[in-house]
Amino acid sequence: MAIQPVLKSGGQVLVECLIRQQVDKVFCVPGESYLAVLDGFFEQKDKIQLINTCHEAGASNMAEAYGKLTGNAGIAFVTRGPGACHASVGVHIAKQDSTPMVLFIGQVPSNVFGREAFQEIDYVTMFSKVSKWCDQIPSAENIEEYVMRAFEIALSGRQGPVVLSLPEDFLVEKVVSKELRPNAIIKNSISDKELLRLKELLIHAEKPIMLLGGSGWSKETRRGIKIFSDYNSIPVVTSFRRQDRVDNRFKNFVGTLGTSVSPKLSVAFMETDLVLAIGARLSDMTTNHYQLFGLEKPHAKIVHIYPEKSEINRVFPVELGVVANASEAVTKLEKCLWFSQPKWNMWLQRLRTEYLEDIKVVGTKNPVDLASICYGLNYYLSKNSIITLDAGNHTGWPQRFIQFHENCLQIGTTCGSMGYSIPAAVAASLVFPNEQVISFVGDGGFLMSGLEISTAIQQDLNLVIIIVNNSSYGTIRMHQEFKYPKRVMGTNINNPDFVALARAMGAYAEKVTTTDEFFRVFERVIKVRQVSVIEVVVSKELISSRFDLTDIQKF
Repeated sequence: MAIQPVLKSGGQVLVECLIRQQVDKVFCVPGESYLAVLDGFFEQKDKIQLINTCHEAGASNMAEAYGKLTGNAGIAFVTRGPGACHASVGVHIAKQDSTPMVLFIGQVPSNVFGREAFQEIDYVTMFSKVSKWCDQIPSAENIEEYVMRAFEIALSGRQGPVVLSLPEDFLVEKVVSKELRPNAIIKNSISDKELLRLKELLIHAEKPIMLLGGSGWSKETRRGIKIFSDYNSIPVVTSFRRQDRVDNRFKNFVGTLGTSVSPKLSVAFMETDLVLAIGARLSDMTTNHYQLFGLEKPHAKIVHIYPEKSEINRVFPVELGVVANASEAVTKLEKCLWFSQPKWNMWLQRLRTEYLEDIKVVGTKNPVDLASICYGLNYYLSKNSIITLDAGNHTGWPQRFIQFHENCLQIGTTCGSMGYSIPAAVAASLVFPNEQVISFVGDGGFLMSGLEISTAIQQDLNLVIIIVNNSSYGTIRMHQEFKYPKRVMGTNINNPDFVALARAMGAYAEKVTTTDEFFRVFERVIKVRQVSVIEVVVSKELISSRFDLTDIQKF
C-alpha cells in the first residue's frame, strides 16, 4: 500500500522554512490575514519565539535591529494595508543600513486581488524601490522557493531587506512540503593582486586614513582590523553610527564621522591623500553631504572595499575598487604586516591627540552635564554592553563621549528614523539577555515608540531607557534657528509625565535634574535588573554637544 504524503497548510510550511533558516525569534503584530501562519507558530513554539509588539513599526524596527545584532535575517510579520504601511519604516532603515531582514505581509485572498479589497495594497509597487526584492507568492506550492530566495537575497552581497506578500488563501491551502534546504551564502574576499595594489598605494601615501563601516563585523573582524592598523600605523576612523567597528580605546582610533564629527577630524580629511574604506557605504551622513573627499578633494585617492559591485564608483571615483565582504577582506589584511617601521607615526599621533582632546569633558554651568554622564558611563560599559541610539541631536553626546568596542556595541540607524532606539533595545535584550542594554532616546522619539516598554515588560527583559527630555524636537529646532532665527514654530513639545507613564506600564522609573543624581539613580537601576527608565531633564538651550542655542542666536 502506497504511503500517502503528509499535507500541511501553507502557513505550517512557511514556519518550517524559517526553522530550516535557523530563525529563533520573530516579531509581529497579529492580523487575520495570516492566522494560518500564527497557527504554524503555535505548533513550533518550542523552536521559535514569537514576540507580539505594540505597533508594526516596533515589530519591523526590532527585526531590523535583530539583523544588526546577529548577522542573520531579522523576521517580522504584519497584516495587510495599515500594518504594512506602519512596518515600512523598518524596511527603509534596513535598506540604508544594509541590514538583512525579511518582512512578511498578509495579503487579501488571491481571488479578490486587484479589486481594491479591504486593506489591499500592491506591495510589489509599494516596496520595490525600498527593498532588495519584493514579490507576492503566486501559489501555496511556491512558498518554500520564495522563502528560500528571500533569505538568500537578504544575506548576499550588500545585505538588506526583502518583502514577501502572502495571499491569505495560500496560507490555508494544504500542500506537500518539499523540504528545501538553504543555499550557502557566497562571500567574496580580496585577491592577492588587489592586496599588492593596495600596498603600492600605501607606500606612496603620506597621510592615509582607514574608514570602517557597514554590516557583517564580528568580534574576529574587529580584532583583525586592529592588528592590521596597529602593525602598519594607519589611523582608523569609523563611519556614522558604526563606532564599534574598532575599539575606541585603541591607540590608532582617531574619531568618527557623521553628525557629531570633530572639526579637526574634518580638517584631517582635507589633508589625507589616501582613504581606505572597508565596508562603509560612503553615504551622505558619513561624507558630509558627499563633500569630505572624492571630487571635492581630487588629491585623495580612494580604495573602496565593499560587498556590492554596483556601490563602488557610484558616488565617488575610486583608485581601487574591491568587491569583498569586510569579514573576508580583514581575514587577509590582518596578515599583511607590511610596514614594520611606523611610517605615518607623526600623522597618527597628531590625529590621536586631537581625538583625545575632543572627548575631554569641559565643565558646564548646566545642572545636567550630558558630556559628564556619557563619559562617566564608560566605567560601567567595560564589557558585555549594547547601546541603542535614536535619531536626534541628543545622540551627539553618546556618539562623542562613549568609547565603543567589541564588547560595547552601538546599534543605531543611519537614516535618522525617530522611534528606533527602544524597539532596538528590546531586540538587543531578547538576543543577549545577560548583557547590559542601554537605550538613549529623546522625548520626541519616546513619544513615537515608548509603548514598546509594554513589550519589554511582557518578555521580562532587563534594559535601561534614558530619556533626554528638552520638551522640543531639538534637531529640527537647531536647523530652524539657523535658517529662520527666532521664528520657532512646530518644534515645542508638551510632554506627559514620563515617569508616571513608564510606571503605569510596569517599569521602574525616576526623574533626574542633576548630573550627580543621574549616577545615583543609574547605579540603582542596574541592580534592579528589570525594565527601567531614567528621565533626564535638560534645557532647550542644550541643543548640541558642540554648541548651545545661544551660540546659534549670536549669528
